[in-house]
Amino acid sequence: MTVTADRKRVRPRLHRAWSVALIALVAIIGAAGFRATPGVLITPLEDEFGWTRGTISLAVSVNLLLYGMTAPFAAALMDRFGMRKVVSAALVLVATGSGLTIWMKASWQLVLCWGVLVGLGTGSMALAFAATVADRWFVRHRGLVTGILTAGGATGQLIFLPLLAYLAGDHGWRTAALAVSAAALAVAPMVWLLLRDHPADVGTTALGAPPGQVAPPPTGGAGARALRVLGSAARTRPFWLLAGGFAICGASTSGLVQTHFIPAAHDHGMAEPVAAGLLALVGVFDIVGTVLSGWLSDRVDPRVLLCAYYALRGASLLVLPSLFSATTEPSMLIFIIFYGLDWVATVPPTIALCRSAYGRDGAVVFGWVFASHQVGAGIAATAAGLTRDALGEYTLAWYGAGLLCAFAAIMSIRIPRQASLKSEPVAG
Repeated sequence: MTVTADRKRVRPRLHRAWSVALIALVAIIGAAGFRATPGVLITPLEDEFGWTRGTISLAVSVNLLLYGMTAPFAAALMDRFGMRKVVSAALVLVATGSGLTIWMKASWQLVLCWGVLVGLGTGSMALAFAATVADRWFVRHRGLVTGILTAGGATGQLIFLPLLAYLAGDHGWRTAALAVSAAALAVAPMVWLLLRDHPADVGTTALGAPPGQVAPPPTGGAGARALRVLGSAARTRPFWLLAGGFAICGASTSGLVQTHFIPAAHDHGMAEPVAAGLLALVGVFDIVGTVLSGWLSDRVDPRVLLCAYYALRGASLLVLPSLFSATTEPSMLIFIIFYGLDWVATVPPTIALCRSAYGRDGAVVFGWVFASHQVGAGIAATAAGLTRDALGEYTLAWYGAGLLCAFAAIMSIRIPRQASLKSEPVAG
């Protein structure tokens, strides 16, 4: 007698970690777009209120600083209250800040709304959030996921800026501000309903983790913990090497290129829309480079990756002054592609080093390292502007950034190997 049994081939279910990563990606894309929006509002605000460029830039500077300084506290708050609550509240904060601008009459209200409220909100969805998601939900593919979530920042700017520029130009800046508010409110319910804090919350483990993994107990005193982690990390040499390198990273990207590339190209006769298109192209290749960097971070020593990224970036900045012209030459396009691939490629290996050095505190430590990135960006933005005012050109700023990147490469390769990271004290 022959017994035949129908065997249904069961397709493996997609691990819940991927849906959590997708929701996090949506929030990070939105945060990047929301944070970048003031750039398209500068001219309309000048025209309507008569505020100076410096006055409006103050709100952007406050936004930039808070975006960085909020990150370590947000990471600690996520440990205390959970990612879902913190990110949902951050989206509501962004919606409130953006929506209130339509009634503002004085410049201090712009600083409060766009600088403080939107800065705090977007800072709570910054790269420390990406590090927290990757740490909690992934063991396998952790570097790749970090790269994808980091690339979401560039994607957000690519998606939002052209649309918001169109709305501000054709329908007024208030329409653009309301669009940001509506988008933030639209994402908040999705985060609340679908984002989960730990794999144990849905009866599973992190992707690639052994069975039986449990969620760590909540930590109390989020603000105190963020400061305590800073105090502890600041007594180790790896922290200062990572923070110093990342400050140079911010100076050579957000502070210098993102802020001054367009006016520098315009100084050489290039039309501003053409220069803006080149900068947008940097964002396209940034997505490819960052995802690739995340994949490499799972396979290659992160110290070596950082050293290579900073060295190559420095070399490209040293040749940039000779590439500017009134037209888009092939040599400039090569620079844009090369520089774009390297733009935020430093983030996945930096997160990996923070994780290996400081364990569960790695996301909070990375928040402080990211804060140094924003400080470096702010200093470079001002220094490059002063250089242009004093010398009539940016050449010295490009050369200075190139040399700083060489120092960042040296600092990166001098970070101790993983086995001794936690116990390596500051010399002296």
